[in-house]
Amino acid sequence: MRSLKLALVQFESQLQDVAKNLEKTIRFIGQAAEEKADMIVFPELFLTGYNPGLVGKDFFKQAENVQNKQSILTVLSQKAKEANIHLIIPMATYKDAPGVIYNSSVVINRKGEISGVYDKTHLWSDERVYFKEGEDYPVFELDHCKIGLMMCYDGGFPEVSRILALKGAELIICPSAFRVQDKDMWDIYFKARALENTCFVVGVNRVGTEEDLHMFGNNKVANPRGSIILDAPVDIEGMQIIDINIDEVLLYREEIPFLRDRKQGYSL
Repeated sequence: MRSLKLALVQFESQLQDVAKNLEKTIRFIGQAAEEKADMIVFPELFLTGYNPGLVGKDFFKQAENVQNKQSILTVLSQKAKEANIHLIIPMATYKDAPGVIYNSSVVINRKGEISGVYDKTHLWSDERVYFKEGEDYPVFELDHCKIGLMMCYDGGFPEVSRILALKGAELIICPSAFRVQDKDMWDIYFKARALENTCFVVGVNRVGTEEDLHMFGNNKVANPRGSIILDAPVDIEGMQIIDINIDEVLLYREEIPFLRDRKQGYSL
């Protein structure tokens, strides 16, 4: 059985206090290691705060170059190795072009190596003022499980998770900063994406307020039949631990062969 123990953090960030948020992040990593979790997932832009209207141009100052591994990523890579745990770290990043940043999720494996990065492809509202859209949908193999990433607004586009599933993703993780006005959508997203692609789908959401932006937590895990197997509390910071059996993906894909039987090239 390919079992994977996930630690999912409903994180309440201190706006633009990266040092304090990093300190709390390290504590959560330690707690997840005590639970013998294989992977810990944090929500979208949790180290800096999310609200573009408040963080604004400071996103550029706080962004890190993944390939050069600056201060935050160096610290977190060392913690991943010490704790023997995979990390999903959503943060602002940049590459070679100066002044071009992305709303990203960085994957750090349990050896402390950066396995890769996903850059959010569907930017929401004022995110477009500061971030460049990503262009690729990578799939990462961690502990014999193939993992895809999407972020927040990406979850509303079936094409994102379908591309990841066709690339072999058995688990799709969606770090988010989802506002409470759209909780009805949050309650649908992961069930639908999991069933369509017969894979596990995880939503990890921020907690707290940034002026008029209220983020409510309520982490979710949907199994490959679209059933919710974790439905975390609303408006409470904390971490949930859940074991999933990745082999269920193969089982359900035999029973419900959506991917096998889908048709392409319909003409209207």
